[in-house]
Amino acid sequence: MRLEVFCEDRLGLTRELLDLLVLRGIDLRGIEIDPIGRIYLNFSTQAFDTFSSLMAEIRRIPGVSDVRTVPWMPTEREHRALSALLEALPEPVLSLDMKSKVEMANPACCALFGQDADKLRNHNAASLISGFNFVRWLESRPVVSHTEHVVINGQNFLMEITPVQVEAEDSGETVPGGAVVMLQSTIRMGRQLQNLNNHNVEAFSQVVAASGAMRHVVDLARKVAALNAPLLIVGETGTGKDLFARACHMASPRAEKPYLALNCASIPEDAVESELFGHAAGAYANATEGKKGFFEQANGGSVLLDEIGEMSPRMQAKLLRFLNDGTFRRVGDEQEVHVDVRVICATQKNLVELVQKGAFREDLYYRLNVLTLNLPPLRDCPQDIMPLTELFVARFADEQGVPRPKLSSELSSVLSRYNWPGNVRQLKNAIYRALTQLEGYELRSQDILLPDVDASVMPVGDDVMEGSLDDITRRFERAVLVQLYRNYPSTRKLARRLGVSHTAIANKLREYGLSSRKAEE
Repeated sequence: MRLEVFCEDRLGLTRELLDLLVLRGIDLRGIEIDPIGRIYLNFSTQAFDTFSSLMAEIRRIPGVSDVRTVPWMPTEREHRALSALLEALPEPVLSLDMKSKVEMANPACCALFGQDADKLRNHNAASLISGFNFVRWLESRPVVSHTEHVVINGQNFLMEITPVQVEAEDSGETVPGGAVVMLQSTIRMGRQLQNLNNHNVEAFSQVVAASGAMRHVVDLARKVAALNAPLLIVGETGTGKDLFARACHMASPRAEKPYLALNCASIPEDAVESELFGHAAGAYANATEGKKGFFEQANGGSVLLDEIGEMSPRMQAKLLRFLNDGTFRRVGDEQEVHVDVRVICATQKNLVELVQKGAFREDLYYRLNVLTLNLPPLRDCPQDIMPLTELFVARFADEQGVPRPKLSSELSSVLSRYNWPGNVRQLKNAIYRALTQLEGYELRSQDILLPDVDASVMPVGDDVMEGSLDDITRRFERAVLVQLYRNYPSTRKLARRLGVSHTAIANKLREYGLSSRKAEE
């Protein structure tokens, strides 16, 4: 039987409780005292009359406010909860004392080492897990966890050892009293990450959309994701076309089915048909067995055809037929195959211009251009630059195991002025490169390498060519100064970049009204 006694903190009260048990010859099995004013008693089962009399006597003790029966002592409840947790954990877990001797092991740990819990308690951790000095680590009085890669029975594990802190009775200080070791299988971690990617609750959670333009695209993408019609995603290189394609798949009813992607520009012409539609046995010299193509493998799911503008006219015709009725033939096979696949296409090229030049089938263009997402370049979404920067800094710092650096005050203005020809991908790579070479705890603008945009590749339209040679030259000169002034925000830096005097640059900026505009900014 177990009792919970509600009482005040009074000297001698616990002794009076124990005297009542002694006078009745009751065998006490356990006692626990809670600092908040509760005492728990565990004793042998008593007859009803004896138990009723005992309860009445306890209530008459000065300082006792109430007493009631409970099913468990606090430590029993905690022990059972901990045991249930350890048994449910798929990861092997060990508890060690200060000499690295095993005190407790969960069922997953017993299965890993092929021994029951009693036998494991006779081992030191070093005899089970080689390559790490447990005793030395414990003697160093650690206060934080340590992570180590270990190999056990030919399997790779990420070992996380966490010190157990206890309070010393003499000084009241917190000191290590042992450690808990958790072994995480790298294979299982990889599967978990893959499942996480394939079953994302919020498909568009990885898309940063602080700007109005990007929020509009995300809202539209959520709507078209649930549809079955072909989807065309258009945007410059590095704008996130693959990210949106995967998000649209994950937000669709096809999320549980496969998602496959094929880059039409990276595969030789003679291999594209086999990759998409598969081939029969004997279709090629070395094809001893048949092979399913992307469309057949992704049946029920989605297929991304990246750089669709690079697809050859022959493959365009085959793709058009497949989009019309969902049927195709494997290479070298006469049998028709029907699948249910949503086709998502992505391109950075202007398909209308390709159609006008005869490089892309007009009927295929209209078949693909049913639902369209136009991804804006990063330079048109300056509000997204710093949220993306903060995201990449946090992600790469965590991946590299370094503290997340503070972002300097001038970083936002410098990054926002840059043109970002490579868009989000360029920003991502620039942040990654900066963190790998960062010294100190602050990320500054000079830590991020931003190459100049070559003025020779600046677009020259009809409006630029209007007027006399002097007008065209002045217009082009002003465009160059505007572009470079974003990356060299002082007249001295700009003068040094262009190899002219500070006075000459100041006069040019004043002539084109750029210095006053800079002051307003």
